[in-house]
Parts: sequence; structure tokens; C-alpha cells
Amino acid sequence: MIEVGRTLRTAKDPQLALKRLADELTRATERASTLEAKLVEASGELDGLRTSLEQAELRSRTDALTGLANRGAMESFLRTAQINAMESGDALSVFLIDVDHFKKFNDTYGHQLGDQVLRLVAKCLQEGIRDGDLAARYGGEELIGILPGAPLTITQEIAERVRTRIANANVKKRATGQMIGQVTISSGVAQFKPGESFEALIERCDQALYRAKQSGRNRTIVSDD
Repeated sequence: MIEVGRTLRTAKDPQLALKRLADELTRATERASTLEAKLVEASGELDGLRTSLEQAELRSRTDALTGLANRGAMESFLRTAQINAMESGDALSVFLIDVDHFKKFNDTYGHQLGDQVLRLVAKCLQEGIRDGDLAARYGGEELIGILPGAPLTITQEIAERVRTRIANANVKKRATGQMIGQVTISSGVAQFKPGESFEALIERCDQALYRAKQSGRNRTIVSDD
């Protein structure tokens, strides 16, 4: 207001001065509107970039076929869970599952059906675990469930629930509608021992899984270590 008054006092033609001030005010308003529009545009671009980065990070931690966590994400989660279990004294258990006669599915019906079977097993695993647990693809046709805070008994119950759900599902070949029949899994369960390495824990799960296979498949075996 002071600058406006000074301009009017010093101007020989007050009306011309007022017009110039009005023009300058209009230009300032237009510049402010343009700047605001650019800020909105930049904010939108930042939101889009942030979303793209989040999606890229998610893809980097997700198995493309099954939609579960991949091996790298699984290892990171399990190591953190091991540290937390040692600090808190809470239980931590893991179960490893393997599709029975998976090679037969691939050889008889083709890899597309094999992929379909893996997605079915992954879906049953993801739906069977609890909030806060992790379902991941360990490798090949082996999937894994990591259950922080769960002792062996609870983990065995969950592994059995997953096994039963899969065994009760009927697989149909999507291309032809042909019924394939029953899919089964074998499962090995182990509870983390304080100070135990990642590899040793998985090895005990794998040994229990092997015994399940040797005992006739389609069953859950708990590590006796």
C-alpha cells in the first residue's frame, strides 16, 4: 500500500499510474497462477515417481509366477525374525512345502499346468497363514511359510490346514477343461533355536520334509531335533 501511494503521489497522471498498477497486478496474478500450476504439476509428477518406485521395489521382492515373496525377501524377513526372536524370547517356526510328483505334472501335462499348480499351492499357502507371517517361494516347487511368534504346535496346525486345503482342491486344465485330479504336498516343520543359523533352520525343515516324502507324501512331519 505504501508503494502504491508513493507511485500515485509522484505520478503526473494519476489515472495512468493507476492503470499501470492494475496492469502490474494482473501480471503478478498471472505469474502466481502459472507458478501454482507448475507446482501442482510437479507435485503430481513426484507422486507418480513415488508410486513407480514403490511398484518397482515391490516387484523386486515378489516372485513373478506365484505372487509370493521371492527368495531375497524371504531371507531378509527370516533373518530379522531370528533377531527379534532372540531378543524377545518369543517362538519362531518355519514350514517348508514341496508339491508331490511335480515333475509328473510337467512331463504329462506341460509346464503351463505346472505353473497353474504352483499358483494354486501359493494361493492356499498365502490364505492359510496368519497376518504378520510370510509366504514365499523358496525355489522351484518349494514354498515356505515363516511364522514369527508361533511354536511348533501352532505351525504344525497351520501347515496341516494348508496341506488339507490343497488336497481338497480339484485342478482343471484351463485350456481344455480337463480334470487333472488331486494335487498334494509334503511339509516339514521346524522351530528356531536361539543362535541357530538361517541355513541350519532351513536344513532341519528340509530333513523333516524328506521324511514326509519317504513316509508316503501328502503329510506334515515335524523336525525331531
